[in-house]
Order: sequence, then C-alpha cells, then structure tokens
Amino acid sequence: MKKIKNFRWVIIGLVALATAINYLDRQAFPVAISEIKKSIPISDSEYGIINSLFLLGYGTMYAVGGRILDVLGSRVGYTLMIVWWSLANMAQGLVSSVTGLGITRFLLGSGEGGGFPGSAKVVSEWFPAKERSFAFGLFNTGSSLGAVLAPPLIAFIIVTLNWRWAFIISGLFGLVWVLVWLKYSSTPAKSKYITDEERTFLENELKEENVPNDERIPWLSLFRYRKLWGLLTIKFLTDAGWFFFIFWLPKYLNDERGLDLNGIGSIAWIPYAFAGVGSFIGGWLSSFLIKRNFSLDSSRKIALGISAAMLPASLLITESTFAMAIVFFSMAMFGHQFWATIVQTLAADIFPSKIVGSVAGLMGCFGTYGAMLFSFLIGFIIEQFGYTPAFIISGILHPISFILVFIIIQKIELVNITTQKLKL
Repeated sequence: MKKIKNFRWVIIGLVALATAINYLDRQAFPVAISEIKKSIPISDSEYGIINSLFLLGYGTMYAVGGRILDVLGSRVGYTLMIVWWSLANMAQGLVSSVTGLGITRFLLGSGEGGGFPGSAKVVSEWFPAKERSFAFGLFNTGSSLGAVLAPPLIAFIIVTLNWRWAFIISGLFGLVWVLVWLKYSSTPAKSKYITDEERTFLENELKEENVPNDERIPWLSLFRYRKLWGLLTIKFLTDAGWFFFIFWLPKYLNDERGLDLNGIGSIAWIPYAFAGVGSFIGGWLSSFLIKRNFSLDSSRKIALGISAAMLPASLLITESTFAMAIVFFSMAMFGHQFWATIVQTLAADIFPSKIVGSVAGLMGCFGTYGAMLFSFLIGFIIEQFGYTPAFIISGILHPISFILVFIIIQKIELVNITTQKLKL
C-alpha cells in the first residue's frame, strides 16, 4: 500500500467535498422555489414554515448526530449521515404538495444535521491546534462552494429537464462520495495511507488534548461548563442570520429585484463565493496569528471581532441599488463564514477530541433552533412589513454575540474535563 505524504490534507479535502454536497442539496429548494411554485403554490409564510421544518430536523440531529458520531466513529457515522440526507434530497423531487415538501425537507435536515459535527470530529482527530482553524476554514469553504454551484447548476438542470430532476441528480452526488470516503477514511492510528512521519507528528501533537480512552464522559455533564453555554448562546443568535441569508437570497432576488430563474442562476452565486472566501481567510488568519506568537485566545478573538464588524452591511441592502445590494449581501455572508469558521474551531479548542462531536452537535442544535424560530417568524414578518426588518435583525446579531464571547466564554482555552468543578 503506497503511503500518501501529508495525508491529513487529503482527509480534509474529502470533508470539504462532503460539505459542498451538503450545501448543494439544501440550496436546491431555495433556488428552485420560483419553478416549484408553478406546480405547488407556496406563500411566504408557508415557505418560512418549510424552512423551519428543515431546521427542526437539522438542529435535532445536530445534537443527536454528534453523539452518534462519538459512539460510531467518524468513518461509519459520516457514512450514515450522508446516505440519509442524499436519499431524502432525492425524495423531494417526488412530492406534489406543501406537506410533502415539509416532510422531505425535515428528513433532509435530519440527515444533514450530522454533517458538521462529523466534520468537527474529523478535524479534531487529524489536526493539532495550530493547524485546526485553517482546517476548519478549508472544510467550511466547501459549504460556500456548494452554495456557489447551486444557483447555476440547479438552474441548468431545471431548464434542461425540470425541477424534480434537480433534487434527484444532486442527491446522487452524495452516494458517489460515500464510496470514496469508505475507501480512504479512518483515524490516524489506523490509517493505511498515512506515513510513519505524519503518524508520529500527530501522536505527539494530539496526545495532550485527548481524554483517556477508558474515561467516559456523560453527555449531560457537558452542561456544567460555562464555556459550553457561551458557545451555545452565540450559535443560537448568529446562525439565525446565516440561514436567513442562504434561504431567502434567491427568493428576495425574485420578489424584490425581479430576477427570473436564469437571472438568479447567474447572480446569486456571487455572495456565496464571498462566503467561501470568508471561510478560508477566517481560518487562515487565526492560524497565521498563532504562528506569529499570538495566544490562542487573542488570535481567535481578533478574527471574531473583524468578522462581526462586517455583518451590519446587511442593514443597507433594501435601500441600495441592485449592484450595491449584491455587494452588501457579499460582505455580510463573507463576514458570517469568517465568523463561523472560528466558532466551529472553538469546540475543538475548548473541549478534548473525544467529546468534540458531542459539543459541536450541541452547538449546531442550539444554533439551528435559533434559526428555526427566526425562520418561522420571518415569513410572517416579510408578508406584513417587507424585507427591511429581517435584514436589520440579521445585521446586529453577530456584534452582540462578539460581546457575549467576553462575558460568558471569557478566556479561550482547553477545559480540564476531568477536574474542573461546576461553573455556570
């Protein structure tokens, strides 16, 4: 068996590809909504409810899926999640009612909810702290890649075939990915492809971060830690803004700016592309600062502060020209993914590898429930008052959350999970 030098970067490449497929699948519905409405009438409030159902499934499985991944391991657990969501995505192309869309979107969210805690667990297994934020940035860039590809690709499939095939074809991508994942994935200790040099490097770098294998950490005991509550709070607030942007951007362009499907396909990818750049730069900057002898705490907070300052750009969207609206959309989405990369990294910075899947799962659960509540309300708000209130709320959530980092999380450092006393 030929060894692959720096094999951990191959692993993170596969995770980034899975994340791209994840976002391609979830964005098929927002991109196709103008065509779907021709055969299945959907109001703004129903659209908000359908998105809320997706988020209900997503948030619930984010927590449960994180625990499943800690029990089954990243190889088997990740496989289970992507097969689930791929089949659910394909099922969306077979329904003919709002109820059917709600059910299949719930199932899609339930499968996709295990994706990000799975990615976090893989990163914690394969990357030490000094490389971790960059690794998170790389796989998180996959989310924006999928979102960038979704508008032109889904529009092309719909124009060439019809909207139902958009879901079926995009769902097949995940099933193909599983075959590659099963061939190459494992932990560093068991990998057939890792070199001895890289294995020794990872063993030395990661040994101080891991909980002993014979020590079991009760799931509910995680709630004893103040830092966990800080992570859950900032995720609850900021994910609401992110899911609003990604679910409502295509619809806003159709409703308020008059773009048809082809127009959405040619324009809507731009803010998602900036989001991908934000993921990459966010991860790079924090790792760069650590290599320049900034502390872990300082490097993460500097990156969070820069990203939070960009979200208020969304307050200017509705009153701007079309070109400037796209610029402000791009700034906001760049800022969020910059932010999200660092926040996801915090789970592995603060908690040991053995329980990162569970912590990341809880973070995603709380974040998605916040987004679910926001999505449920925002459809009714937009019907009554237009888009302006939604953009105002979305623009201030990140600055508020940045302040809460200092109040609740305080210093970013590894928690001694075995000896720290109850702190709330």
